[in-house]
Amino acid sequence: MKISRSYKGFSLWSTRIASVALCCVIFLAACSGEKTEVVEGYENVDSLPSLYTRDVNTLISDSGITRYRIEAPAWYMYESEKTENPYWYFPEGLYVEQFDTLFATETMIEGDTAIYYKKPQLWRLDGNVHIENVEGKKFDTQQLFWDQKSRQIYSDSAIRIMDGEEVIEGVGFRSNEQITKYVILRTTGIFTIERDTVQPDTMAVDTIGDALEGFE
Repeated sequence: MKISRSYKGFSLWSTRIASVALCCVIFLAACSGEKTEVVEGYENVDSLPSLYTRDVNTLISDSGITRYRIEAPAWYMYESEKTENPYWYFPEGLYVEQFDTLFATETMIEGDTAIYYKKPQLWRLDGNVHIENVEGKKFDTQQLFWDQKSRQIYSDSAIRIMDGEEVIEGVGFRSNEQITKYVILRTTGIFTIERDTVQPDTMAVDTIGDALEGFE
């Protein structure tokens, strides 16, 4: 089941997506319509989830203010005491929104599948990954990583960025968490939607280090 939504004015992926998921564990039992199943008593714990939940649609509060919404048709948690590398798996898609204090959507991200590796604090999204930032720019790729420790988002896959009537395509991508400072490692084309004409590459930078300076 692929999660799809119509987005207008949405922005980039929440920089606290791991915190959202952690909070969801606490609030999951109180959410209506969700089915939770605890798996116990199996010797091969690495091949079975310790917790399995369906139809997640949860609002999360932070300091008494509703700040997040997370949707997932299925959520598998592999985090028993015998699991060497605990992780969460969302095989049927993941969708996350972050709200401001007026309950307006600030950020969003979705993908066909998602995995969160708990020890390295690393998120990986695969298949039709779509994100939007506060400036209204839209980013589409087939694979995206978010490193919670380094506070950077990156991809080595082909990426397409739509900014108004301008479309930028390339391979490889590095960004800060807000996706307001980013660089395409290899630009393959810049064109407008109306004219569909390739323009000179104005995204070139001297070094990747210079482009990423000041992200945090």
